[in-house]
Amino acid sequence: MRFISPYAVRKKQVILILFFCMCLLCPAHAGTEYLYGSPNLSVTVSGTNEFSPGDDISIPVVVINTGTSRVMLTSVATVSRDDLPDTAKNLIVALSSGDAPLVVKSDPLMAGDLAAGSTVTGTFTAKVNKDAPAGTYRLPVSLNYSYLEFAEQYGTNAIRYSYQSNTLTIPLAVTIRPAVTIDVLEAVPEALNVGTEGYVNIRLKNTGSENAKDAVIRIERSGSSPVIPVDSSVYIGDFPAGSEASCRYKVSVSSDAGQSTYPVDIVVEYQDREGDTVTSPVETAGVAVGEKIEFDVISPAVTIHPGQKNVITVEYKNTGTAPVYSATGRISIVEPFTSSQDIVYLGDIGPGESAVASYQVSVDRAATIKGYGLDSEIRYQDAQNTTYISNTMKVGIDVTRQGGVAAVLSNPILMSVIFAIVVMVLYGVFAYRKRMT
Repeated sequence: MRFISPYAVRKKQVILILFFCMCLLCPAHAGTEYLYGSPNLSVTVSGTNEFSPGDDISIPVVVINTGTSRVMLTSVATVSRDDLPDTAKNLIVALSSGDAPLVVKSDPLMAGDLAAGSTVTGTFTAKVNKDAPAGTYRLPVSLNYSYLEFAEQYGTNAIRYSYQSNTLTIPLAVTIRPAVTIDVLEAVPEALNVGTEGYVNIRLKNTGSENAKDAVIRIERSGSSPVIPVDSSVYIGDFPAGSEASCRYKVSVSSDAGQSTYPVDIVVEYQDREGDTVTSPVETAGVAVGEKIEFDVISPAVTIHPGQKNVITVEYKNTGTAPVYSATGRISIVEPFTSSQDIVYLGDIGPGESAVASYQVSVDRAATIKGYGLDSEIRYQDAQNTTYISNTMKVGIDVTRQGGVAAVLSNPILMSVIFAIVVMVLYGVFAYRKRMT
């Protein structure tokens, strides 16, 4: 029989008592219940909240939940709640412009559940009005959510939850910086036609709230517009708010364009009150472009006979909407034609006016009897003394047979036969008279 000492028995009893006390102090599987608490939401902007007129902007709105649950009960009989009263559930964040000079383009954002001590960021896109006055504005941020109002426990395994909906509107401060914005008052073309170079006279006004220093007004091609700046920058110095400025730019127009109004972009590059170099929002203006300068031959086809040398007259008409200067006409001579004068000075020709050129043309005697078309063109200068060559035109020449005496005289074979006959007749007369004498 094994002997157990009294000391060992007392040691086991002490261990059992300590274990029982620990169980009483730390109940197993105890549940937690929060009696009070609610979400506490605020908003702020992540990063800068300063924007310029005309900007396409993104506003990162940060929602912060600083809610707390202050009273907590823990017991074995309590079933732990799935939700806490300080959690904002099914949070929807919406941003509107209020009285600020901008347009919010984004729809409300679904942010889900936001627990206490957490943040969530929703980014909204907006467009600041190009003429927005400088200042600080309040954008309303609408927060729609629900939270656990109370939870009622039934028995040891059932809970009925009750949620409360809430809508909260919080102002969000944004600042519109002073800036230069422009309004184009005039965009007047000067001798501007398709396929040529000309000028555009721009008059604009600083409608913003910033007094620009060292301002440079630039004109730029707008997308694929056929109006392309040749001289693109004009320095005007100080450009105070409310003042006007006028600039003249040389531009060219693509030859494949048509008569229409085409866009050009205009911006101002300047130094602001802080000494930073800033570029204003783009302003687009329409520039009227006239028709392409073209000519037509309006005179009828010229008739000429083989072996003949003649002066032919060709009448050209300016069918465009702009005058041309120092024009010269030219005709391209090919076989069976030759010419000792194929270039003729025409002078200045206004829109709708015509000019006549006289060319000396000879036709080979062996030329085929038919109608011919000789290429002709006009070399001219525009209002800026730039030289151009017109479209190619056709000059009609009909080579025809001569009739009557002229046809006989122009035929060398017939003339030889006639000459031989005349010689024979004269010889016969001479011989007859000699016999008679």
